[in-house]
Amino acid sequence: MINEIIRNIIRFILLVLVQVLIIKNIELGRFINPFIYVLFIIVLPFETPKWLLLLSAFILGISIDMFYDTAGMHAAATVFMAYIRPGVLKLFSPRDGYEFGTQPTVQYLGIPWFLSYSAILISLHHLVLFYIEIFRFSEFFSTFFRVILSSITTIIIVMVIQYLFNKKSEQQ
Repeated sequence: MINEIIRNIIRFILLVLVQVLIIKNIELGRFINPFIYVLFIIVLPFETPKWLLLLSAFILGISIDMFYDTAGMHAAATVFMAYIRPGVLKLFSPRDGYEFGTQPTVQYLGIPWFLSYSAILISLHHLVLFYIEIFRFSEFFSTFFRVILSSITTIIIVMVIQYLFNKKSEQQ
């Protein structure tokens, strides 16, 4: 239990640092803005209480807002993502439910499951974030194109991170 809390705190700090020190400073074009910090919310354990999920999402989003100078936009998008996460998990839930102690990662649940689950959450996060940022319909299609490209880029980076840093524990 304590190890899991420490692991999540370290994951939080590392993802925020990578986002604001590395990814923020990489210019990928006007339409591609990956936000890998959302991986923190995506891989939180299934048993995470809703209030803690929302609080963690708010703290994560407001931390990113401080570095991006975006006045709550990341916080709003991240809290929205955390709010819909239980519904998305229920949508992809196995008949018997999720096994206690497992995490929503590629190693535990496989590529198709994780790709579907994370793609929905990342796309909705980016949709909310970019439309809050632009806040007008005159650029609807260019913003939608930005959502699609940024979501695809973020999903690819998240999948690479899953393979590089998550090892399935030897429980068998």
